[in-house]
This record gives sequence, C-alpha cells and structure tokens, in this order.
Amino acid sequence: MRDRVALVVGLGRSGESAARFLAGRGARVGGFDVKAEAALGAQVGRLQGMGVRLWLGEAGRLAELCGQADLIVVSPGVDWNLPPLAEARARGIEVVGEVELAAPFLQGSVIGVTGANGKTTTTVLIGHLLGAAGFPVQVGGNIGPPYPPVTDLVATSSAGGWSVLELSSFQLEAIQTFRAHIAAALNVTPDHLDRHGSFERYAAAKGRLFSTQRAGDFAVLNRDDTTCRGYARQTAGQVAWFSRWATVSPGAFVREGWIVFRDEAGETRLAEAASVPLRGAHNLENALAAAAAAFLAGAPAAAIAQGLASFRAVEHRLEFVRRLEGVDYYNDSKATNVDATRKALEAFESNLWVILGGLDKGSDYTVLRELLSSKAKGALLVGSAAPKIGEQLAGAVSLLPAGTVEEALRLAWGRAEPGDTVLLAPACASFDQFDNYEHRGRVFKQRVLELEPRESKEGRG
Repeated sequence: MRDRVALVVGLGRSGESAARFLAGRGARVGGFDVKAEAALGAQVGRLQGMGVRLWLGEAGRLAELCGQADLIVVSPGVDWNLPPLAEARARGIEVVGEVELAAPFLQGSVIGVTGANGKTTTTVLIGHLLGAAGFPVQVGGNIGPPYPPVTDLVATSSAGGWSVLELSSFQLEAIQTFRAHIAAALNVTPDHLDRHGSFERYAAAKGRLFSTQRAGDFAVLNRDDTTCRGYARQTAGQVAWFSRWATVSPGAFVREGWIVFRDEAGETRLAEAASVPLRGAHNLENALAAAAAAFLAGAPAAAIAQGLASFRAVEHRLEFVRRLEGVDYYNDSKATNVDATRKALEAFESNLWVILGGLDKGSDYTVLRELLSSKAKGALLVGSAAPKIGEQLAGAVSLLPAGTVEEALRLAWGRAEPGDTVLLAPACASFDQFDNYEHRGRVFKQRVLELEPRESKEGRG
C-alpha cells in the first residue's frame, strides 16, 4: 500500500476504518463524501489527524477524483455502480470494497454470515458459541458499534483464530477474492430493492459469498429457503443444511425437542431447543445456523449447549424493554424490511400495537395484512412511508396516523390494556427521521423508560 494514491468513497464507519487502514500502511489517502463537513462531525478531525485529504459536499468532483487515484475503496453505503466508479473500473483502476481491501491481510479462518434477516443475531451467536468453546474469536463486519468494521479486525486477527463477520449485500457485491471458510445464508427475501433494482440482483449479490469458496470450505444453507438452496450450486465447498421443518444431512435440524447435527459420522445432539432464550421461530432458525457453523468449526456439543443457553438477545432485535401496568414493550428497530416485521409479528400470539413506517425501500406491505388482522389491535403509522402503508393495509387492522415514533408510542400507551404488547417493528429504513436504526431504537427505548405508571387509563390520549 505504501505510496499508493487511494481514494475512499463514503466516510461512514467502514470508510473511516478503510482510511485508517490505508494511512497506517503508507498510502496517500483522500476521502470523499457527498455529505458536508457539518454532517460528519467528529469524523472530520479524526480523518484529518490521519493525514487524509477530504473532499466533502462536492458531489460533482467524484469523477475527477476517481481519475486521479490508483486505488478506490467504496464504502457499503455507496452504490457500487455509480458511473464514476464504473468508468474507473473500465479504465483499469483498482476499485474494491472495504471487505475486499481487508481480505489479503486478515489472518486465521473466517466465518461469513449473510441473509435478509437475522444476520447480526446469528453472527454474534456464532462468536459466543466459539468463545464458549475456548476458541480465539473476534466478531465484526456490518453489525455496527461496538463491533468493528472488517479492516479494523486485521490488526487483532491471528493465524489460529476465527473472525466471524456479518456481511451485507452491499458489501458482498464488491468482493472478488474474499473467502469465507464457513459461509452461511440464513434467508433471502426482498430488501434493498431501491439500491439493487431487482430481487434477482439482490440475491445474486449475496450469492457471491459462496462463489469465492474453495474445496474444504463449508456452506451452511437454509433448506427451507428456495434462494438459499440455489447457492448450493455456487460453492466449491461442502454444503451443510439447516432446517426447522425437515431432517437434513449433513446439517442441523430439530427432533424430539433437540437440536441435532447429522453427518457421515452419525448424529450428535447439540442442545435442547427449549434452551434457546430468544423469542420467535425465526430465532430457532438462527440458532440452528449458528450451532451448525460452530460445530463445523470444531466446537464440541457441550460448549454449544452452554453457549446457546447463556446467549442474550442483541440490542434492537426483539429486545424486551420493560413491562408497565401489565403492558410489554419490545424494540425491534432492526426490522427494516417487511419480512423482518413478519417474523416479529409471528413471535407473538395476539394483542399487539405495532409501530410501522419510516423510509420506504420499495416494499410490498400487503403481505402483513393477514398477520396484523389476526394478531394486532392496531398499527401506528410513522414517517414518510405512512401513506403507502396506510393504503396497502386499509381494512386489515385499525390504523392510527402518528407521524413520529414518540407520538406513536404515546398513542399506544394510551390505548394498551394489561396483556397487550407495544412493538416497534417498522418494516422500513430509518433515515427519514433518524441517523440509523440504532438511533431509532434508542429513542424508542428512552421514551418507553420515561413512561410513568397510571392507576387507570382515564385522561390518556
């Protein structure tokens, strides 16, 4: 990297990490972002302190800057197919993503996890299981704080250790040589269609995780998902299935209340399914995938059982916040697409007040009609997607326009009775009103914790 002229496009967490990685190896680093300096805040000082030259809020200069670089690193939040980037590739300039930048330097073995939903829970759970087995392990990738981006993991990687990475479609569409020794696909349902243009392109981006595998690697695939089954044709590694419904081999499944792994050596009981302390059938699938990956990595059954039983839900993923006057409040802000919201709804029996809305991603909300009709007392609509959601859900459930998450919570608090559940599961991105889904979830939790108990509903809004 020494003396290479590198341009980092997009200065979010991954971009800042990539700039730090490059500067530390002697590259001459420039950073570009369409956001103005004020929007990046403290990042500006940190980047300048590394010697990074910045171009901020000057969208029209990207083509010029790309032409001056011999290495361009594209952050996941930046469209891989922007014309200046496509032109740079056509001219022979090396254009990579942050994951690809790190790949040649990352020591040890890699487990990569992708899917429309459940990536973070499964990634963190795999790391927890390997840790319970005493393996040197680190976790990061697309998760967000406190977990680092991939380039930050290079310095702490070791030849005998494991790096467990959450990988998004935005990251995977840019990989070329990055290789996961164990790669897992949890599910593939429509998401990010505003970025990828079609479900087929979105699914193909995720499939690249398996196309770079070699003989001796493992692909852990959801037998119950049609698209995931198709990835079996793309890997040079050995396929290991997981299924909530079928007996699979080789792979993990549930039988007589036990999570079982079957392969040529026979069957191994890994843990009791009831020991998984996560709400929802989708989390049983996540546990199956994680247990399979950990077992293939060499973790013994006893460690997997102990790790599953001691795991706790990741923040913003069906996270219990509090019970007040007999009403439960759950934060599932990470439900940023319709399928994630569907799975959240399926995790509850009935009596739901569901907060829906945010920034639409080209989604079809009609698939939620039946579940909302059978499980919800009302849906509270927020954000710029509210009119579309209201139109598509009209007649299925009582709809309450709320505008903001805070107002939606106030309305739900005023109507919920003992035994009810107020659930934030938006089915949308957060960027119309929040920095990200974490910000949305934190605001929701803070407002829930600020609610005061009342002796009666009298006087509520």
